[in-house]
Amino acid sequence: MEPEKSNECPLHGAGVSAQSLVGCRLAEVVGSWHLFGSDGPVGPLDVWLIDDRGVAIHLTTGSDWCLIVEASMPHVGYDMGDWGRVTVRAIGAETPFADHVGEDVLAVQEEHTPNTGRVALELTFPTGRVRCESWAGDLRLISA
Repeated sequence: MEPEKSNECPLHGAGVSAQSLVGCRLAEVVGSWHLFGSDGPVGPLDVWLIDDRGVAIHLTTGSDWCLIVEASMPHVGYDMGDWGRVTVRAIGAETPFADHVGEDVLAVQEEHTPNTGRVALELTFPTGRVRCESWAGDLRLISA
């Protein structure tokens, strides 16, 4: 009998079970963006999905291009000197999650690769889906 392969990231662990999001009502979405000079914001780098009980699930990418899904509250923004700054704030229409605030998560589906672990997560809401991916090391959010 062959041992069962783990879907967790070798560097960052398994994080929280994506299935724990099913049934949660999305109350707020917070994101972080990189600002450099007069360039427009890059990102989001991170997204926090906050449910109606105040539980925050953090979505971001790892250094090995995995998709990290962990329980943690949003951090504050910070200045990186010559490399710009990172701002953290509630999202407006910058992510596809904005269309689903106030809705329940009906289902989740994950994708994994053997050496990286989780690389994508798709959340289904009553009015549509949002796909979260680690794409070449960047967090990519798509209305599906």
